[in-house]
Amino acid sequence: MIKVNVAKQSNFPVDPSKLKKAISEFLTKNGIVSDAEVSVAIVGEKRMLELGKKYLHDSGSGVHNVFSFTTDELPGKFVFPPDNIIHLGEIVICFPKVVEEAKKEGVLIDDKVKELAEHACLHLMGVHHKE
Repeated sequence: MIKVNVAKQSNFPVDPSKLKKAISEFLTKNGIVSDAEVSVAIVGEKRMLELGKKYLHDSGSGVHNVFSFTTDELPGKFVFPPDNIIHLGEIVICFPKVVEEAKKEGVLIDDKVKELAEHACLHLMGVHHKE
């Protein structure tokens, strides 16, 4: 079973159940068949800037739309979880950037959230791209 936790920093109009379903289906379609867990946070621009500064030492490139953090990016040595659940990592999505990008691209906000979440899932599974 794939467990998806969704937390919203504010009352952003994102349907957690739809997002959970989309992520679970995406992970399954991309080969995750073991028990797994991923956490998603929907945050504002201020929080996204704080995360960029803290983890990317980012100090001026603007607000990112999405971050993903795998368990191996956390401090300390990884210990396989005793519950036998694969903790894929965390996804952080900046809702104001989602709105801005969705408007610019002419897509629905929900579709943009899903696109960014799926992109971040690929990173959590080790699939990376060149910028």
